[in-house]
Order: sequence, then C-alpha cells, then structure tokens
Amino acid sequence: MLMKIGLFKPTLEVPKKAAEPIDAGGKSASNTVSFVNHLGETVQVADLKGKVVFINFWATWCGPCRAEMPSINVLYDKFKDNPNIVFLIVEIEGDKEKAAAFVKNEKLTLPISYPNSDIPKEWLSESIPSTVILDKGGNLATRHEGMADYSTPDVATFIQDLINK
Repeated sequence: MLMKIGLFKPTLEVPKKAAEPIDAGGKSASNTVSFVNHLGETVQVADLKGKVVFINFWATWCGPCRAEMPSINVLYDKFKDNPNIVFLIVEIEGDKEKAAAFVKNEKLTLPISYPNSDIPKEWLSESIPSTVILDKGGNLATRHEGMADYSTPDVATFIQDLINK
C-alpha cells in the first residue's frame, strides 16, 4: 500500500562520477562481472554493451525485496519484448529453489539470475534491495538502494530515454 501512494519512488539520477575500480589486469571491474541466468547460461555484463541493463539485487528472505518485486514485474512486462534491454533479477544467496518457489507463488514472470562473480561495490554495497541501471555503454546510469516502486511512468520513461540514446 505505501508503495502505491508514492513513498517509495526510486531516485533516477546519475550518481556522482566515481573512478571505476581497475583490477590487476587493467580492466574496469564491471567488465569482469557475470551472472548465471534462469536457463543456466553465463551472462557476462561486458557482452551486454549496446543494451540497457536493469539489475536488481535481492534475496528470498528480504521483505522489502519481496515487496518491490511486483512493481519490477510490471516494468519487465512493459519492456520484455524490447531487444535493447536486459533484466537481471539477481538473487544474491544463490538459493534457486526458494527463488523459484517465490516467483511461482507470486505469479511473477521475471527471469531470476544468480551471481557468478564478485559484484562491484558501486552496484551493491551492504543493503538490499539495490537496483542499478546501466546505459548502453555499460556505464552506471542510476543506482537506488532500498525498496522502490518501479512500475511508475517515470521509471519507464527513464529507461526508454536510455534505450533511445
């Protein structure tokens, strides 16, 4: 109910430019991030350049995470047929059985993914839910910590603007 009256609007602003951490190989950290999707396939974030990437970090035991999932599902349904955006709904504990049961019980259509590498601290610090949206160049377009309503027109417009760039 609180989400519907607008108390949990995600902040859709570009974060202050932080120097992207460089690993020992000279690559930025985001180039080495990967996830395993619901089909068991490895998804390298670096391979998603040219697409907008919506990444939500959550866990099955997290009440606020569970509460925002229906709004993310609305957003996903709006863009699921658009080849220029990828949704990575990352269950950080890797608990596939609980995640599948939650998605089924809530009648969600979201594809769930799981971490397959370290996650950059610019994307996920200590708290969940956390959501990041990467632009087509793989740069951080926005980041929001905490529960939010992603079904609002503002979020869809923000994403569509990134797709159109």
